[in-house]
Amino acid sequence: PQYGLVFDAGSTHTSLYIYRWPADKENSTGIVSQVETCAVSGPGISSYANNPAGAGASPKPCLAKAIASSTMWSLSPSLGREQNDTKAKQVFDEVSKAIGEYPVDFRGARILTGNEEGSFGWITVNYLLETLVKCSFTGQWTHPPAEVVVGALDLGGASTQITFLPETTIADSSTRALLRLYGTNYSIYTHSYLCYGQKQALKMLMASLHQGSPPSQEISHPCYPKGYQENITTADLYNSPCVRAPSTPSPAQVLRVTGTGNPAACSTAIQKLFNFSCGANRMCGFNGVYQPPVRGQFFAFSGLYHTFHFLNLTGGQSLSSVNATIGQFCNSSWQKKDFPTMNRTHLRDACASSSYALTLLLQGYKFNDTTWLNIHFVRQVTNVDVGWALGYMLNLTNMIPSEAPPRVIGLQRSNWIAATVLLAIMLILIFCLLTVICCQKNSGYERL
Repeated sequence: PQYGLVFDAGSTHTSLYIYRWPADKENSTGIVSQVETCAVSGPGISSYANNPAGAGASPKPCLAKAIASSTMWSLSPSLGREQNDTKAKQVFDEVSKAIGEYPVDFRGARILTGNEEGSFGWITVNYLLETLVKCSFTGQWTHPPAEVVVGALDLGGASTQITFLPETTIADSSTRALLRLYGTNYSIYTHSYLCYGQKQALKMLMASLHQGSPPSQEISHPCYPKGYQENITTADLYNSPCVRAPSTPSPAQVLRVTGTGNPAACSTAIQKLFNFSCGANRMCGFNGVYQPPVRGQFFAFSGLYHTFHFLNLTGGQSLSSVNATIGQFCNSSWQKKDFPTMNRTHLRDACASSSYALTLLLQGYKFNDTTWLNIHFVRQVTNVDVGWALGYMLNLTNMIPSEAPPRVIGLQRSNWIAATVLLAIMLILIFCLLTVICCQKNSGYERL
């Protein structure tokens, strides 16, 4: 078998995924299975902008664990995401240097585009659901019709993606991705909305509330629980390229944030983050981006799953039930004791996150009462993590030769010495043997 490693270096955390596939591929694409995962300790890779060396050291424990626990000698790590600038290059250089110290076939560290991330997530979901290729009872690989593939909905920290196979021709080529998997061509719609990931959206929401309030140091937050209070600085509020300050604020200014627990006001404030106008005679999602009507079943994962799972809303509940549950939770008071194991920040953001996710799906992506039931919120499919990493590895197998690469194993110094001595003894013995044979031949000639 062949093996591959993929580092998913996101804005909030980094994970290592280990994959395996047989050397014999199906129509040039590998049948890939997930072997193991490893969570890299520390925060997201963006936090190492001023400490590139720390970024290089962070993946080493997971790499050592992966190689020590298996006989993998031909690996293909890659790394994606985050904003591209000089500091990002320094971080990638350090990570590349660190990975290069291990016995792997390193294929580089780069930033995935948003559309790539959406496409690879779509590949992952459909591969796990066996809508791309399926093994029959006779052991033969079959290719299901394209109509059975499902859509993918991904919500990260910095961006969100929607990807599906539409019924109509895709009018905007910038939202079209052409894929060839297991001998079948797919033309899918995919778009990534930068700054509309959960972390950045909540930051934009706070900035909008600050700018919409009277000039004071008080911010009333309708999505925070009643009674919740905290202090933030304007430097922390406007430290993201997704958030624009109306003027040059004093970075040291302290703002007092007070939760009011108002579901209606929370929903209204979140809707202001979007532009739902599509213009004349044009289909769109939001912010004027072209999107054909949603079609078929969809699998929602990453932030979408975790947000609704906290409120026990991942079991196929109706839209009216989802609305009622979110409204009831957003109207509650700050009671940390009711959620003793819940992280304080996650509990504070639960109302805002769920209201934002609901607005994104309904008014952003244009799901309705009927199509809402076509959304399946999942963390895993067939015990495999859902995300872009597996889809990336599947797509990469199209470019990796079927034959196994040479296996190169390093020897310790003592082993090299022993091997050298053994080789010298063998050469001496061969020389002696040849000498004896030659002498015997000469003696024979003299007798003749």
